[in-house]
Amino acid sequence: MQNNVAIEVRNLTKYYGDLLAVDHINFQVQLGEIFGFLGPNGAGKTTTIRILIGLAIPSSGFATVNGYHILTQSQQVKQGIGVVPEESILYDDLSARRNLYFIGRMYEVSPPLLKERTNGLLEDFELPRVSPRPIRTFSKGMKRKLTLAAALIHDPETLFLDEPTAGLDVMSSRTLREKIKRLKREGKTIFLTTHNIEEAERLCDRIAIINKGKILTIDTPQRLKSKVKGKEALEVQFDHISPSIQEKLNKLCSSGEIIRKEDRYLITSNISQNTRKILAVVEEEKAGLPDIRSILPSLEEAFVKLTSIGAEEMKKEEEGKSG
Repeated sequence: MQNNVAIEVRNLTKYYGDLLAVDHINFQVQLGEIFGFLGPNGAGKTTTIRILIGLAIPSSGFATVNGYHILTQSQQVKQGIGVVPEESILYDDLSARRNLYFIGRMYEVSPPLLKERTNGLLEDFELPRVSPRPIRTFSKGMKRKLTLAAALIHDPETLFLDEPTAGLDVMSSRTLREKIKRLKREGKTIFLTTHNIEEAERLCDRIAIINKGKILTIDTPQRLKSKVKGKEALEVQFDHISPSIQEKLNKLCSSGEIIRKEDRYLITSNISQNTRKILAVVEEEKAGLPDIRSILPSLEEAFVKLTSIGAEEMKKEEEGKSG
């Protein structure tokens, strides 16, 4: 492995008949980073993962994972990776403990080490009390935690996480994200595909945005947001707003340059002029001064600018897949 590169992809291409699913993509993932692969349904995210983990053969191009060629050294690739697929591959009729034993033996983990790792992972993922139960009785959140534990049973260098929090409730998603952050602190390299723009921004060191099989850009979340810096806005927030002030401010929103969001008003253009208008209403009504702060562009805005696909559309796709 050279230059601290965990994954290297060059001109990777995949056709399904006449359909070009992955279109000559190139990228590198550095050792120890969380690399996000962000895009809508059908963008090529899952196909790329399937190629990198050895479940699909590229039409052309090549890739290495942990320094091993995905085609000529596929066994070494598989030994050094852990995979959390979008759909669970665990055995519903087996207990959590037996699932971990079974997968560990597939990776030829020695029995004493396997027992130690199984106990440690069940404890770490807060599953020891339910470990004797068949996992068909588990909630979706518990199954996702166990799937991640199973991916770690052989202590891989690199993890591939395909939509790891899709369909989970807020608390389960938060718990899983904290686990992913801790794995990065422990030195794991993580390749993360997701529909969830907010999740990508919270977790990833760098993000590739892919659409229609092409990578549109690769950068840090902060730099991606800076690409839409021209859309900077001001947020005006009131501790308390009287009906008369609210009525006057709502009239200002008719231009589309001021947007109301509950007790906040976003000034999206003609910032100086519209700020003066809001302050004039405040002065006229003899109200307390509002809190005014600058709002930087979001990763969502960068994504929309690059793909012309809105976050709401992405959210609907995610809900459709989890429903």
